[in-house]
Amino acid sequence: MSIIGRMAEQKVLTGMLESSEAELLAIYGRRRVGKTYLIRSFLQESIVFEFTGIHQAARKTQLENFSQALQLATKSSVALATPTSWLQAFVMLDAYINTLPSDKAAVIFFDEFPWIETHRSGFLQAFDHWWNSSATKRSYLKVIICGSAASWMIDKIINNRGGLHNRVTQRIRLLPFTLAETQQYLRSKNVILDQYSQLQLYMAMGGIPHYLRNIKPGESTARIIDRLCFEKDGFLKNEFNNLYKSLFAHSENHKLVIRALAAKGKGLTRNEIIAECGFTSGGTTSNILEELEESGFITPHIPFQKNSNESIYKLSDEYSLFYLKFIEHAKDTEDGAWLRQYATPAYTIWSGFAFESVCLKHVLQIRRKLGIGGVLTHTSTWRHTPRKGQQGAQIDLLLDRQDHCINICEMKFSSSEFAIDINYAAELDTKVNVFRAETGTKKTLFPTMVTTYGARKNVYYLGRIQAEVLMEDLFL
Repeated sequence: MSIIGRMAEQKVLTGMLESSEAELLAIYGRRRVGKTYLIRSFLQESIVFEFTGIHQAARKTQLENFSQALQLATKSSVALATPTSWLQAFVMLDAYINTLPSDKAAVIFFDEFPWIETHRSGFLQAFDHWWNSSATKRSYLKVIICGSAASWMIDKIINNRGGLHNRVTQRIRLLPFTLAETQQYLRSKNVILDQYSQLQLYMAMGGIPHYLRNIKPGESTARIIDRLCFEKDGFLKNEFNNLYKSLFAHSENHKLVIRALAAKGKGLTRNEIIAECGFTSGGTTSNILEELEESGFITPHIPFQKNSNESIYKLSDEYSLFYLKFIEHAKDTEDGAWLRQYATPAYTIWSGFAFESVCLKHVLQIRRKLGIGGVLTHTSTWRHTPRKGQQGAQIDLLLDRQDHCINICEMKFSSSEFAIDINYAAELDTKVNVFRAETGTKKTLFPTMVTTYGARKNVYYLGRIQAEVLMEDLFL
């Protein structure tokens, strides 16, 4: 099986295989992002045992599943006895491992690891014991634990304070495809679309491989979105609730946060989220925000000259935003449903925030285009709530550079060349002036446009805009 992108991750996996010591690798990321595919594809020749947890299954069922997985690995024609405990299960696994050659890497792969640890099952304690007392003595053994519940993986494994404390030797947080990887993936499926069409798809469903695999060659972007999102049995029509329910034990609170952020495209602080969602416990809110962040649904942005306690949270999952804006209450499910949205105010507002989200995920590409890829740069946001008689301002992307310059980035989605008019020019000037006055910065400020097809070089552009990034640059 071929692998699209994932170069850094493949390098980690190669290093693990070539290591002269036993390795414990934790790989996590949101549902359908391609974790299992990456491991199976890259390590297919080295996997000697694979076991996948069953969602919400009892311990007995999980142990029966383990027995069947071990039978498959041993190629036994006779069904193996079901272990009565996880301690016994790992004794059985050890007996199998003892039959393997010790001169080449042997990968033990536990998929959907958090699902195996059911209430009072004893699985995690047994795994701790097995890893410390047995697995670590076998230098050829490479153990991979994988899970979509990213917060669980962080809390129970990577930050474990018991037997697994500091035992994870490698970690991979698998993120959605970038625009470049999405383009490469679509081409591998013979889906030929121009970059504007690919960008629109990305804005609607993000770079989630499992979503993208449902795209068929020969369809337009509008037809793809109609079929997947609006038709009665569309693959993404009911994905939203299933997605959050599968990842979080109390998903209703998580969805409250997602809905609040979807309604406030400019983002919310932690205190604003508590107020919007009606939460009463600050500790509970912190846990929810951490879980959503680790799973890739939201992103905290530290404001300029502030610390992480004052972060502004934004919804960073494209599909969730698209679902809440268009799919959830859609009444138009006929052919052309999405095309008919193009002329609505809702489409204009959504496309602006969705494009901004895509840009914030491609800051590295923006920096490269600006020629500052090698310059130490801090990425931040900034907003000023005006006092009486003052003007407010918000900047969603600041590139604060070590070379005494700051790029003030304006991100604008347009189906053609973007034209700065007199009103927008005045808004830009206000942002720059208020930013300098309120922050007291002495650095050189470069107003920078990030657009789809560029900005028209009219009288309001010349002498005002100092740098420009186009849609095509985000695909590099």
